[in-house]
Amino acid sequence: MAIKTFAAIDIGSFDLSMKIFEFAGKNRMKEIDFLTQRIALGSDTYADGKISNEKMDELCRALKRFSSVMKSYKVDAYQAYGTSAVRETENFIIVQDTIAQRTGIRVDILSNSEQRFLDYKSIASRGEDFRRIIEEKTAIVDIGGGSIQLSLFDNDTLVSTQNLRLGVLRLQEISNHLNVGTAQTEKLIDELASSQLATYKKLYLKDGGIKNIIVVDDYMSPWVVRQVKAGDRKAMIGLDQFEKLIEFLKEGNSMQVARRQGIPEEKVPLTFISAVLVRGIARVMGATKIWVPGVALCDGIAYEYAEKNKLLKGEHDFEKDIAACALNISKRYMGSRKRAETLGKITGTIFDSMKKIHGLGKRERLYLEIATILHDCGKYVSMTNIGENSYSIIMATEIIGLSHIERKIVANVVRFNHSPFIYYGQQKSGDPGLEREDYLTVAKLTAILRLANSLDRSHKQKMKGVKAALQEQELVLTVETLEDITLERVGFESSSKFFTEVFSIRPVLRQKKVF
Repeated sequence: MAIKTFAAIDIGSFDLSMKIFEFAGKNRMKEIDFLTQRIALGSDTYADGKISNEKMDELCRALKRFSSVMKSYKVDAYQAYGTSAVRETENFIIVQDTIAQRTGIRVDILSNSEQRFLDYKSIASRGEDFRRIIEEKTAIVDIGGGSIQLSLFDNDTLVSTQNLRLGVLRLQEISNHLNVGTAQTEKLIDELASSQLATYKKLYLKDGGIKNIIVVDDYMSPWVVRQVKAGDRKAMIGLDQFEKLIEFLKEGNSMQVARRQGIPEEKVPLTFISAVLVRGIARVMGATKIWVPGVALCDGIAYEYAEKNKLLKGEHDFEKDIAACALNISKRYMGSRKRAETLGKITGTIFDSMKKIHGLGKRERLYLEIATILHDCGKYVSMTNIGENSYSIIMATEIIGLSHIERKIVANVVRFNHSPFIYYGQQKSGDPGLEREDYLTVAKLTAILRLANSLDRSHKQKMKGVKAALQEQELVLTVETLEDITLERVGFESSSKFFTEVFSIRPVLRQKKVF
């Protein structure tokens, strides 16, 4: 197998990083170079909402240098991502275009859920260690400049995820504004975090029992990895040992700590803030062990590239995590898991039987699966106007692994399952955030979900089995049941009209009585 070289670029809140990876043979991912430069974009964005001209000049110079390094390695591909410091700028489209024009590098913007998903993949790049740890009740604490993400895993499955605006740079801005010392900063962080963490505990930690915490960040992680067994990434440390590490960061001023601990002086306050946050989270959760694998977003970017290009076979099912996240949202809003499973089987059967007609792929099938899980979550708010209520809930709730646009697609499929379909171009009452291709996807998935929904109109799961077969211009659905399906036939006839409009295929319902 030919050696592939890939560059991963992370435009973060505090610094700019690039890692060069080499893929030689199946499941072999090797980091061969790492470049980083401090550019505190977040200090501009979080304070003013824009990146200053000075910071833009600095960023473009650094990216030009990265581009030269990529050429020297003759990289086969690269991926550059901007996170919250770029995402939260008021003029991020202008920022993207400026970077492309001045450096030749295209920077894509990661939504928060996409960024955290890639961070999980960075941990997964550590292989067996990740799988072994998340078999127990484990929290992943993903610390960024603008916010932190808390995600709970149990038995190798994502249970819940929540974003809290407790990012390291945000907290540093508050500390600098108040002009407080190290001891006061520690108390201030604990107080700022405690109220949000107390609410989080009530909502998500009713059963308690979190054993491990996995930490991903760009501040504390590199230092802790050096401190623990000379960089042994497999090492787990106890909370008591972690407390001692925090004490090292309080011994003297930033210059003295930097010299003693081998931390860049400008990173000392951020390292301290990150460590205090982790300690507070561990205390709230009752965790006793902390694992700092020393990975960063660049590792996750490379891992995803390798997965997509079949250079690496991931052993953890991340799509299962997306579905698990949706299931927990449904549970929170009193959704019926049994009915979701019934709809899932029917929609899956219809989707798979029409691959030649709809032209959709594996990712769109996942959207449909999530839509069936969340198909009536709006009933929690009101039994009337279910579609609009469901849309609002889904758009207000993060689904880890889905981009903002992908979440809009799912939300609209659920919305139009209950409400009249709003056609593309009706922007005033429609959704201006979706492009033409996205709206076609919404229309196709809505047509499938409506048809499946009609086959369980009574919510009694009457069908023992459903088979679908394309026959010329008809989709023949054969259902196995002994029960009266008059109600289902009425709903089927109604939903068939939209299905035929979308696919130019007429659905036909046949009943097979199986004794």
